[in-house]
Amino acid sequence: MWSLEQPAVLFLLLLVPLLVYRTHFSRNRGGRVAFSYRVWGSVGFAGAGGLRRLLYRASWVVFWAGLTLCIAAASGPVMIEREVVYLSRGLDIMLVLDESPSMLAQDFKPHNRFETAKGVIRQFVKGRENDQIGIVGFSEEAVLRVPTTRDYSLLLERLAAVEVMGLGDGTAIGMGLSLAGLHLQSGDTAGRVIILLTDGENNAGEIGPEKAAELATRLGIRIYCIGIGRRGEAYMEVKDPETGKIVTGKYVSNFDEDLLREISGLSGGRYFHAGNPVALSSIFEQIDSLEKSENRSRVGVRRIPAFRGLLLAGLIMILMDFAIRKGLLKEPI
Repeated sequence: MWSLEQPAVLFLLLLVPLLVYRTHFSRNRGGRVAFSYRVWGSVGFAGAGGLRRLLYRASWVVFWAGLTLCIAAASGPVMIEREVVYLSRGLDIMLVLDESPSMLAQDFKPHNRFETAKGVIRQFVKGRENDQIGIVGFSEEAVLRVPTTRDYSLLLERLAAVEVMGLGDGTAIGMGLSLAGLHLQSGDTAGRVIILLTDGENNAGEIGPEKAAELATRLGIRIYCIGIGRRGEAYMEVKDPETGKIVTGKYVSNFDEDLLREISGLSGGRYFHAGNPVALSSIFEQIDSLEKSENRSRVGVRRIPAFRGLLLAGLIMILMDFAIRKGLLKEPI
């Protein structure tokens, strides 16, 4: 929102048209020059050329425009921005996303499991306030994609760039949970939460899921587990990273629900099964309602001065008028 600190100064703009008329259009705008009628029509009395006349008119247009901008700058324009200042910290949330090839199964139309999960995560992130959110990706290995941050724009940008097949073809649930817990252990927020999304059974990694869940429980971290997909055969399309060819086939989908229930139960969280995109969205809405912290905040007002640009432009125009008249038109100083 725009505001003026000295609005009364703008009344000076009413004088500008009067001064323009008095200086350039009034019959009494200058003194009288006496000369003999014999010089009328002579060569020496020839009027200024078209270019000089154009430069002259341009100079006074630039001058009055510059003066107008200087008056506008003197009125003290400011941009007022209201911003929410949080007085208490929110939650630390780590999203642990399965990036194994099975997430390319096409049973979450119109997208595969992986793209559907990313879309639901985007909506979840946009609905949070004052929470620090990060992303851990795992397959055969685990990696920190985004450390916990309140810069949701950066987080969503990094999420969009994540693709399947970058971390091998296994499913190391324990490694993903351990890495997430490691990055949450130093948090001093109202609560720390891990949300695990996977469609497979743990078959890789040096740390088992149960051990990782025990570690998270000792650290006071709650774990919500979401099993994605339907059991049975699922159609898949996989792009070979070396050749770029699309390989199609069928995949027998399965995941260890008992393990996921155990992991979530140990930490005081919950297990959910998402067999379709609507169910997945509903699960994230439930988690969103369960994990709400009390946010104390106040509305701050920031005033950003905006007169400098107007003043600089006005002074440049006035100097241009001086340069045209004294430099090009050779008026005496």
